[in-house]
Amino acid sequence: MIKYALLASALCLTACNSGAPTYITSSSAPQATVDVSATGQANVAPDRAIVSAGVVQQGKTAREAMMGNATLMTAVFDELESAGIPKSDITTSQLSLQPQYDYRDRRKPEIKGYEVRNTVTVKSDDIEQIGPMLDALVRAGVNNINQVQFTVKDPKAAKDQAREDAIREAKSKAESMAAAAGVKLGPLLSLSEAGGNLRPQPVMMRAAAMEMSSASTPVSAGEQTLSVTVNMSYGIAE
Repeated sequence: MIKYALLASALCLTACNSGAPTYITSSSAPQATVDVSATGQANVAPDRAIVSAGVVQQGKTAREAMMGNATLMTAVFDELESAGIPKSDITTSQLSLQPQYDYRDRRKPEIKGYEVRNTVTVKSDDIEQIGPMLDALVRAGVNNINQVQFTVKDPKAAKDQAREDAIREAKSKAESMAAAAGVKLGPLLSLSEAGGNLRPQPVMMRAAAMEMSSASTPVSAGEQTLSVTVNMSYGIAE
């Protein structure tokens, strides 16, 4: 009777839900894993410099400011050409003309002149010549050096080394954890990576603060560190 009653209940339940889809699911306990992460690092010497510099010129009229700026920037381009910088490595990154206002005595602002900002971004693979090049640019008329950045043209080798070190460290950590827990490490279930990008190292400078002398401006590229972090998940062998 109990069996029949249960069967009747099941039939009633099916009939009551005859219009609804039927799902059959199964569940199992999640697999135990050993999850680890590690970071590998590689030091690399920069082999490229990126210089952002230009001319800020003022004048009573827009034409006067533009012509004065054009004259100085022509000398700047000539200096870069003399330094052996190809035109493909020189980019005009900013060119603006703005009126300058007089706000004195709480009067209605009046235009007292104009200011032109013309900035170029220059790439150079000759790190040793960056200091002399900056001095030459200032002599040519540059009065605004935004910054000098050092970077690496091809960081692949350093990234590969950092990744290998990170994976080796993570695997060793997983083996140590498994041994301490009294279990055997199973197969690798997942592997992911984060990081691996070199950020250009900036050297902030202002031409107005530079005192020109017979000695060239000292510039040091130093070393940069590339980091790669890996996340690994292992199963536990039965």
